[in-house]
Amino acid sequence: MDTQLIAIGLPSLGWAVHGGFLLHRLSTARRDPLTGLHTRAGWTTRAEHLLAKHPDALVILVDLDDFKAVNDTHGHAAGDTVLTATAHRLSTWCGPHGIAARLGGDEFAAIVTSPAHTTGLHALQEALDQPVEHAGHALPVSASVGSCHRMDLPVPTLTDALSAADAAMYAAKGHGRRNTHH
Repeated sequence: MDTQLIAIGLPSLGWAVHGGFLLHRLSTARRDPLTGLHTRAGWTTRAEHLLAKHPDALVILVDLDDFKAVNDTHGHAAGDTVLTATAHRLSTWCGPHGIAARLGGDEFAAIVTSPAHTTGLHALQEALDQPVEHAGHALPVSASVGSCHRMDLPVPTLTDALSAADAAMYAAKGHGRRNTHH
């Protein structure tokens, strides 16, 4: 009888372990290994849902200015420190009313369901522009931020919100660093 239980249970145990391994791989694929933020794939589905559900939602795009110079001057470890600090600052600004993502490279995104519960875009800009300490050096950081309110869209789709935030971000870059546009 015990042999039969083992013969039946062993394959089930193997499938359970395999399933757990696959779930772990899936969850890590939805998180950026460096920053811990959602990846584009992990963020997009949640952001689409939040945008559809919350009429006051705000979509944010962040691009670090002159990030290549940090890597070229101070090395990739310094660049990683800047990316990690930026992720933390953006995530902290979002608080429990939003989610942040690293889209790739030095580009980040966030959606906040209740912007009134944040400290505001000016405070986000100030937080993102603070120097980052690395190996005894204060590394200068500057970011361009673009935003789009759901209510400003004729049809509230994430694609349109990201396009509008992207246009606003590049308008901010065109007006010099340390600007935020929406």
